[in-house]
Amino acid sequence: MSNDEFRAAMSRLAAGVVLVTAYEPPLDAEGPGGEDVGMTATAFMSVSLDPPLVLVSLREGSRMDDLLDEQPLWAVSVLSESQRHIAGRFAMKGRISDRLLFEDLPCTRGEATGSLLVGGALATLECRTEQRVRAGDHTLVIGRVLTAGVPSADGGPLTYFKGRYRQLD
Repeated sequence: MSNDEFRAAMSRLAAGVVLVTAYEPPLDAEGPGGEDVGMTATAFMSVSLDPPLVLVSLREGSRMDDLLDEQPLWAVSVLSESQRHIAGRFAMKGRISDRLLFEDLPCTRGEATGSLLVGGALATLECRTEQRVRAGDHTLVIGRVLTAGVPSADGGPLTYFKGRYRQLD
């Protein structure tokens, strides 16, 4: 089986789209402030109700993988069908700084993690890493859910199917 065959088969599995965020603290207390980091993910799922656990798959060596290896607090915003532009913005390779990507987005800072939560998201979760599992070229990050909210009931979920963002009909 080739990578292309595997990719084509898996593209037939519809997935919800989330924005994973974390706050990268400053390297030096005397230096410039920290930075908010974000990435689009489609490999995200609920793992357990008791305790409440979720899982996100991160490309090994990505900025988010490196950050969550050092810093255990992060958040997830479940994107609505009207937030396709946010998903695309944070999925770009070779993109501009995350600070500029967040600049015009309505966000609040989570009380439990300090991570940004996107306004208008269908649901938000704040998490603390419980376990990291290397799996091929990805890291599976299992997080304990510290807070969960449903800030918006408007619209349906943003999904990813056959290589494109879609909405439910």
